[in-house]
Amino acid sequence: MYVAEAPGSKYFHLIYFVDGKRKKVSTKKSTREEAELFLKTFIPPEEMHQPAPSHIVPAVSQITPPTVTIAPAPTTTGKSLSDFQQEYLSHLSHSKSAHYLRSVSLSFKQFRAFTGEITLAEISHRIAEQFIIQTFSRTNRGAALYYRTLKAAFNVALNWEYIPVNPFKKVKLPKIASSHPTFLTIDQLEAILEKTASPIFRDVFTFAFYTGMRAGEIVNARWSWVNFHQNTITVKCANGFTSKSKKERIIPISARLQHIIAGGREKSPEAFIFSDKHALQLRTENISKQFKKALRAAGMNESIHFHTLRHSFASNLVQKGVQLYVVKELLGHEDLKTTQIYSHLQHSNLTDAVNLL
Repeated sequence: MYVAEAPGSKYFHLIYFVDGKRKKVSTKKSTREEAELFLKTFIPPEEMHQPAPSHIVPAVSQITPPTVTIAPAPTTTGKSLSDFQQEYLSHLSHSKSAHYLRSVSLSFKQFRAFTGEITLAEISHRIAEQFIIQTFSRTNRGAALYYRTLKAAFNVALNWEYIPVNPFKKVKLPKIASSHPTFLTIDQLEAILEKTASPIFRDVFTFAFYTGMRAGEIVNARWSWVNFHQNTITVKCANGFTSKSKKERIIPISARLQHIIAGGREKSPEAFIFSDKHALQLRTENISKQFKKALRAAGMNESIHFHTLRHSFASNLVQKGVQLYVVKELLGHEDLKTTQIYSHLQHSNLTDAVNLL
């Protein structure tokens, strides 16, 4: 039992648990000192009005007031959730992308809003399960993200011996209906490029469509990644950047990209392939923003995002008969199962193969 600040409220809330279920009561106090005084006299409603057996009528002198045991505040009973969040983010900062760090921060933010300020030791399987189920009722994709991210985080807490067991380990994520990825045709890409005013962003969009590279990989790409003799680009883990798979991969450069890389031989190997007018690195957020702007100007579906260009690269290859294993290697997927989201596009190829008999 402890007091914690409540987001969106000027009052502190009192947090306690009954049979593993989290309960919250407003103290109606705006300072921690007053809220702590409230805590000392608080009796959970579940412990009140419990009548004695009907055949026993105690004397007035035998009636004693209930004894309330106050659990110490979380900051004195172990690592708090917020402290662990900061420590975990610091641990990840040297090996994970900025995008992943934002996902971790968001997951912890949502989980802390659900639990209040709490210690790791107080987080039970039941609390973790309720958080995921409640989130799933609002956003399926959000629940899946928070589940994956927090489960990984608490595995680290387990390794660091902050907790005896991962509370997310036995939580079962409700199934999400699978959907085929959206992809663009070459004509649709051209329509978007026509509405893109900046030559730099036109090149970025074209490059993504014909290489399948992620936004983070493109903004970190340097001329040293390009092999002009073999006409390939190698996605490298260097200069503080690590790809999502943590592995390097080689992608042949399409003839449609020759105009973009033509002048690269004279550039510094450590210069970015794509940069702003000050030769500074582009931001993935700005790329996504400019892509959406062109997409809307072209009157196309709002469900399309910059990452759709990566799906388009894979989808168009599969439609042209390229084997899924080859597509897997070009995309840098760890598991062929990930690439199989494009398998439905092979139907016409399979039909053509059978008709050869």
